[in-house]
Amino acid sequence: MESRLPEPSADAQAVSLQLTHLIADEIRARGGWISFARYWELALYTPGLGYYSGGSQKFGSADEGGDFVTAPELTPLFGQALARQVAQIMATSAPVVLEAGAGSGKLAADLLTALKTLGQTPERYLILELSGELRARQQSTIEALAPELLPLVQWLDALPERFSGCVVGNEVLDAMPVHRLYWSAEGLQELGVALDQSNDFVVASAPANATLHRAAAALPVEAPYRSEVGLAGRAWTAEWAQRLDKGALLLIDYGLPRHEYYHPQRDGGTIRCHYRHRTHDDPFWFLGLSDITAHVDFTAIAEAGFEAGLDVLGYTTQSAFLMNCGIAELLALRHRNDAPAAAVKASGALQLLMSPNEMGELFKVIALGRGIEEPLLGFSRGDRIHSL
Repeated sequence: MESRLPEPSADAQAVSLQLTHLIADEIRARGGWISFARYWELALYTPGLGYYSGGSQKFGSADEGGDFVTAPELTPLFGQALARQVAQIMATSAPVVLEAGAGSGKLAADLLTALKTLGQTPERYLILELSGELRARQQSTIEALAPELLPLVQWLDALPERFSGCVVGNEVLDAMPVHRLYWSAEGLQELGVALDQSNDFVVASAPANATLHRAAAALPVEAPYRSEVGLAGRAWTAEWAQRLDKGALLLIDYGLPRHEYYHPQRDGGTIRCHYRHRTHDDPFWFLGLSDITAHVDFTAIAEAGFEAGLDVLGYTTQSAFLMNCGIAELLALRHRNDAPAAAVKASGALQLLMSPNEMGELFKVIALGRGIEEPLLGFSRGDRIHSL
């Protein structure tokens, strides 16, 4: 598998080796085993060395040195359509947006510009971002695309104590650590990471703790079966219930409702790694150089929010959400006003966003909130709350 992946540079391999030694030291310090969730956390977020905490390029085309492209990088139509839903939520709560994990900053720039066009410029645009390298890139992107709106932007190190307005999270939940589980005839096991005799990383099991047993009890699984449970995503969602006074969370990601996520034919789980626009399934390959992701169990996210006191306001496919927000009208406007080549490019990007075989069906949108009485625009047709 590794042979089809591009060879990292010598400098990148040196940084990866530092991270490898650091994680190996922690495994030894913890008695020879750590959970996969802890391994994931270290691989992605170790300061200066982890995938999201180091200085390597993440977002963008392969030619740009990126590992993947998110919806905002494909076309500004995504942000323009999303802005219509954000504007409605702000109008019924407060004129503030908080974007969690703003990536390259492209969505922030597009949202700010589109909201200004709608006459709904927020008073503040908050970005929750832990990576210093990504903060710098976000600032540069906004300064280049929406310089007059940059003074509205403020970066946060942690969730605000209180918040009213609209929270946006595009491909945030899939980057949160998950626990790997194995259901066997002997009982529930947690799959973690250990070292073999050559000091290489290997998968090793340990009895699942009480928290994982409680989480697994609700899952439609029969042994033998391997999958994962995203406790961090649940906790993050529930934490918003303690801080949100009025407004809504709009969370966009690839994932499934529980009965599809834990389908018998999906034995093996959904963890995937991304490097230079190639997908692989070896999380031990050059640590810190590949992104590690897992699909989102949207039923678990809905339950976590609801049980903590939030209302589940809508759940649908990305395709239905964008159609409800008028993306077809926005494309038609591009065709009328843009040069033919630009309009064709926009149509191609929209095909990727909307096609059932691309992002349209795999990506979902869920809204959770408090104090929002009117139906949300993005879920006016095709709401799938019943499927959660």
